[in-house]
Amino acid sequence: MASRIKKDDTVIVIAGKDKGRSGRVLTVLTKEERVLVEGVNLVKRHTAPSMKHPQGGVISKEAPLHISNVALRDPKTGKATRVGFKIVGEGAQRRKVRVAKGSGVQIDV
Repeated sequence: MASRIKKDDTVIVIAGKDKGRSGRVLTVLTKEERVLVEGVNLVKRHTAPSMKHPQGGVISKEAPLHISNVALRDPKTGKATRVGFKIVGEGAQRRKVRVAKGSGVQIDV
């Protein structure tokens, strides 16, 4: 089945403490039904020094959001929209594409 929200999509948070903020999807965790959005739902983590963070200390990082709390950003209007699917092409070139329900614009990835 085709996913409604994919990596590198621009989404808007529609519920929770970061409601109204938008960002790019970094990861989709399909089994947990969660997404990691760049710059949204930041949490502080106390970390010991490591190769990645030689200084250690308190580090801000993104925490996953439930997929129901984000909506795809409409490419035409810039507002939150639902995602639909449409079959385009004929014969061997037929394929299923994602479409913004609000404006009817095809969503390119």
